[in-house]
Amino acid sequence: MNTVHVNVVTPDGAAFEGDARMVIAKSVTGELGILPKHIPMVTPLDVSVLKLRHEDGGRTLIAISGGFMEVRPDTVTILAETAEMADKIDYDRASAAKVRAERRLQDTKLSELEFRRAELALKKAINRLSIRDMKE
Repeated sequence: MNTVHVNVVTPDGAAFEGDARMVIAKSVTGELGILPKHIPMVTPLDVSVLKLRHEDGGRTLIAISGGFMEVRPDTVTILAETAEMADKIDYDRASAAKVRAERRLQDTKLSELEFRRAELALKKAINRLSIRDMKE
């Protein structure tokens, strides 16, 4: 078999379980392509789109908001803060979240913590919206 088993898990439970020919994830140091029989590793993940390429040529796109990826030769486990399948994303809600975060970032009276939270909210909203362009 030329696939790796992929589990994407959030605090709310399993978001995805299945096989992929390749897993493409963005770690905090850059993008990684994981193929079957990859050497074991653990890496922190950035807010990004997890891309799974399947044997039949199809792909699965999942918006994740950080977490960790554990790679073993036959299994990839993603422990993510949140994970949304592309077909489940409410793009109107994501657009509204983006606008709210942008407005919040314009507030010059934000504390450092509030500013970082608004930046993260903006990054997550942009990430969720970016899947729409990838699907087409």
